[in-house]
Amino acid sequence: MTPSTSAVTRVLKVDPRWPDPAVLREAVAVLRSGELVAFPTETVYGLGADGLDGDAVARIYAAKDRPSTNPLILHVDGLPMARRLCRVWPEAAVRLAEAFWPGPLTLVLPRRDLVPDVVTGGGDTVALRMPAHRVALSLIGLLGRPLAAPSANLSERVSPTRAEHVLEDLEGRIPLVLDGGPTARGLESTVVDLSGEAPRVLRPGPIPPARLRRLLGPLETREIHGGPGAAPSPGLGLRHYAPRVPLDLRAAGQPVSGPCPTAWLAFGEAPEESPQGVTRVSMPPDPEAYGARLYAALRAVDQPPYRRIVVDLPPAAEGWEAVHDRLRRAAAKPASA
Repeated sequence: MTPSTSAVTRVLKVDPRWPDPAVLREAVAVLRSGELVAFPTETVYGLGADGLDGDAVARIYAAKDRPSTNPLILHVDGLPMARRLCRVWPEAAVRLAEAFWPGPLTLVLPRRDLVPDVVTGGGDTVALRMPAHRVALSLIGLLGRPLAAPSANLSERVSPTRAEHVLEDLEGRIPLVLDGGPTARGLESTVVDLSGEAPRVLRPGPIPPARLRRLLGPLETREIHGGPGAAPSPGLGLRHYAPRVPLDLRAAGQPVSGPCPTAWLAFGEAPEESPQGVTRVSMPPDPEAYGARLYAALRAVDQPPYRRIVVDLPPAAEGWEAVHDRLRRAAAKPASA
């Protein structure tokens, strides 16, 4: 399927606290027609389709140029909808949903047959999340069905945390964007696989492993990359969340050198003046604030005149797992390089 070629992508403003019912109804009408709507969540902007309509979900892959083996998350408005989509709901899912839903946590569980193959990349599991955002929950509730929704950007590109980021990648490819302002979290959800014998983190996110272990006990957290066949979770590509301008990671405190002009995402103490040809962007020392700002900072410098982006690595400490994961994947070289 080829992406839609709308001459204009409409943008409708929506108050994230009290969304206008008329705007929501207009968006749901687009979804019921089998088309796509980009909308805000507390993590990043999602590109939504009716998650039980295989043809509509296929339009997500076409619009994003996304590999068909990279599964999508189904966003739900509560436990009843979630439990209808999976064959089992283990005790671990009960604990995690009670603690973190609505919120930035995705659970991977054995799927039911009503979930289309295109959602799961042909795999046997489905990824489920209940977002903590009034616009997202209202859309799902009005639609009465789960929303399949990856990040609203071209595949492998930096995820969008503002409506204008969505337009940078998808204008003319989708009919509608709901502009609810900047997202709060800025990094995609933590993904926990509960389909095997022991729980494992497939993708680190805003909920760090230490908080999960308090509820689950031992937890596998080794880094996972997608291989041949269907991936168990989105976000596992070796190269992902990547700007077009080459990005290099370095230990904080090392000199910044290389082709100029260079954008430097600096961490911690740094000289007042940047080297000639280097634009310094100061990043927060707190992992939550850093995560909330990262994608917007990368998009701001992913354009001329910059020829290189240099990022100081944050500390390898608890709470920074998601930031390190996104930076490693963003710095990976393209397969053709």
